Amino acid sequence: MTTALAAARPTTRRTLLRLHRPALLVWTAFVLLAVGELLWIHFSAAPRDRACVQAGHWCSYTAFTDTNNVMNSLGEVLSYAPCAVAAWAGAALIGGELESGTAQLIWTQAVTPVRWLTTKLATAALPLLGGAAVLAVAFGRVWATDRDVLVTHWTWDQVFVPRGPLLPALVLFALAAGALAGLALRRALPALATAVAATLVLRLHLRDLWKPLRPALSGFWSLHLAATGIVLVLTALAVTAAYTLLRRRTG
Repeated sequence: MTTALAAARPTTRRTLLRLHRPALLVWTAFVLLAVGELLWIHFSAAPRDRACVQAGHWCSYTAFTDTNNVMNSLGEVLSYAPCAVAAWAGAALIGGELESGTAQLIWTQAVTPVRWLTTKLATAALPLLGGAAVLAVAFGRVWATDRDVLVTHWTWDQVFVPRGPLLPALVLFALAAGALAGLALRRALPALATAVAATLVLRLHLRDLWKPLRPALSGFWSLHLAATGIVLVLTALAVTAAYTLLRRRTG
């Protein structure tokens, strides 16, 4: 039995990667596109704006070439990207497989439900965390380096959220929320809607979570890390609830 389980684990991972390859490709393309936009801001748009100021006149731009517009829009997109992760996790990663019976079939092939869920979460978490970390580092470096030409402040949500580890933490929460919704509802569309709603509520009310900390904490990093810790605690609770629910239904 132990040999069968050991052989099934890499096979299950390969199957998951094949099954969710389109989502992985979309996520990779999104990360590359966002990083490309940040590189354009740093190496092209920001130097252009500085040259205009030094020349003593203002340059005119379109909505798609204005440095602040692009940076602010990108910050908004990145801060809401976890909602798309939650939708995918709830609908395709967990809910869809339970609804179609694929998960139940896998459980009969020497893969326990707990191992199935662990493998799915780990296989999804690695590329999601890697991409989110790259985005957070790139956004933070560009904003810090070129903020002399950016009309933003670190307390703005489109800067505060994607500038550090809070973005990967929100992605992890979205994955956990999607998994919990999929296990609870066992249907793709209801799980999708519930996971997106939970992630959206957290994102919209994130400021309400860290604002009370401002009297005790000062500066971006102290508040940012505190907010990250709050999101990670919520993520841990969601993961715990998912495993508890899975054990109750399959035990």
